[in-house]
Parts: sequence; C-alpha cells; structure tokens
Amino acid sequence: MPKQPSPKQPSTESPEDILVGGQAVIEGVMMRTPRATAVAVRRMDGSMEVTGKPVKRLSDFWKPLSWPVVRGFAVLLQSLVLGMRALNFSINAAMKDEEAAQAARKPGRAAKAGSTYPIALSMAAAIAVAVLLFILLPLWITTLLKGPIPAIHNWLVFNLVDGLIRVVIFLGYIVLVSMLKDIRRVFEYHGAEHKVVYTWEAGEELTVGNARGKSTLHPRCGTSFLMFVMVTSILVFSLFKFDAFWAIFLSRLVLVPLVSGLSYELIRLSAPRSGKGFFRLIVLPGLGLQRITTKEPSDDQLEVAIRSLKEALELDGIQSRGAQTAA
Repeated sequence: MPKQPSPKQPSTESPEDILVGGQAVIEGVMMRTPRATAVAVRRMDGSMEVTGKPVKRLSDFWKPLSWPVVRGFAVLLQSLVLGMRALNFSINAAMKDEEAAQAARKPGRAAKAGSTYPIALSMAAAIAVAVLLFILLPLWITTLLKGPIPAIHNWLVFNLVDGLIRVVIFLGYIVLVSMLKDIRRVFEYHGAEHKVVYTWEAGEELTVGNARGKSTLHPRCGTSFLMFVMVTSILVFSLFKFDAFWAIFLSRLVLVPLVSGLSYELIRLSAPRSGKGFFRLIVLPGLGLQRITTKEPSDDQLEVAIRSLKEALELDGIQSRGAQTAA
C-alpha cells in the first residue's frame, strides 16, 4: 500500500505536480487534493463552516484501479461519493441558517431536524435520472426515428444520431438549469473554484488578489469531462452491435466504465496541452460550455474557495504557497 503523506511532513512536490480540483456546492466549494478533501461553506452571518478529512484513493485498496482507463471509472465513482457528501454538508449548513431565520421570525417554534436522506439514496436517484435522460431517452427517440428515416438502420448512423440526441438533451439540461436563480450562485462558486485552482497551478500564494485575475474556464473541469463522455460514447457504442432494444440499452450501461475511463485519459492528456493545435480544438467545446456553468465570483466567494483548498492541502500534508513564503 502506498505510503500516505503525514500532515506533519509537508510535501516537497511543486504545485504543478500536484493535481487539485473541486466542485461548487450550495454557498460553498469542495476542494480535493490527491489524498484529502475539504468543504468550506459561507453561512448567513458571514462566517465560514469548514470540514475536511484525509481520503485514500481507491487504487490504494486495489492496485489495478490505478491502471490507465480503469482508473478513470474509479475516480468517477469516488468523485460522486465525495461530491454527494460535500453537497449534503452544504445543504445542512443552509438548513441551519433557514431554521435560525424561522426561529427569529417565530420565537418558540421548534427547529426542524436536519436532513436525514442517506447519501446512497441521493446517489441512486442521481444515477437513475442520468441513465433515463442520457441513455434510455436518446436510445428510445433514435429507435422511433428508424421508421421515418431508413438511414438510421445503419449501425454507425444509428449511434451517431443517438449521440447527437444525447448531446442536445445534455445541452438543453444545462441551459434550463442555468435559468434557475439559485443555480447562478452555484455557478459563481464554480468560477471561484476554477480561479483558485489556477492560482495553485501557477505556484502563486493563495490570495483573493492573485485569484481574481484568473480565468473561470478550466480544461480539467467536470463539465468538460462530460462533453468528452458524450463524444467518446458515440465511438465506443459503435463498436458493439446489437439488434434488440433492451440488448442495446444494457450494453450501453455495461460500457459506461469503458467510456468514462477513456474520457478521463483524454482529458488528462489534453488539459496540460490545451493551448496547442489539436488539443486546443478538442477542449474548446467543454470550455465553451463552461461559459454557462461558471460565472464571475465575488471576493467573498473566492475566500471560501481558498479556505477550502488550504484546508485540503493541510490535511494532505502539502504546504500552500503562502505557507512556504511565510516560513
């Protein structure tokens, strides 16, 4: 089992060698370092509530999960679990503020209990919706179109149409969600997360001033990853031909790990080369989509993202740039 960095022994790796990433949550940001995760949430009174813990990679438990392609699906599964936990933490913090506000408006009213929905149930619901919207629905529509459009009987054309419908549904979903007022705040925190990650990757001190001028668009974003998945799925699904509707549907479910693994490798390969030729072209769709899913954050939102990353770095035993400067 790989040796874990001790919180008391700062890593000697440079910022560009240590991949960090994150996720926006309700009024906050979750940040992930190689072996730790942290969440910082802005409370209604202006304070920050922070939580974090060391995290082992799944490959620490089983070495094959570190192999190329295989590791992509492992990372996706762990990211889903950590993301749900972070979201649950932010929801509970928001509920505390709402309960306090209700108590102030109606003194003597008992506070409601916090969320009791298990993370597993939330994940199951999210996965079910994703399967329905992005696998079953496009497949059903494409099958219906085989009647009026005979060309779709060709397997390659079938998968191309299926993939295009999947992309349209995905883009429509993003656009519709972006119209919700509360989601704009989440997109602002998403932008803050990207700016702070860029600051870390530049080897600069983690300050609002340094982060403010960075871009809100990042090639390793989960939004870009999903775009890679949409395109990669067209190619992978075309390699395995089935005739029956349910056989096609089940094959798509079985192939999800392969599609996500290949997409992960593509995004890892292209991200550091995103400013060059061919790689610039393949990251452009994801960066374009991020113009919807990220918004310019305020300074107090940048503070939250910075606090989250610093907490994760400390738990991982990695010195932030600011700590190295002050030492």
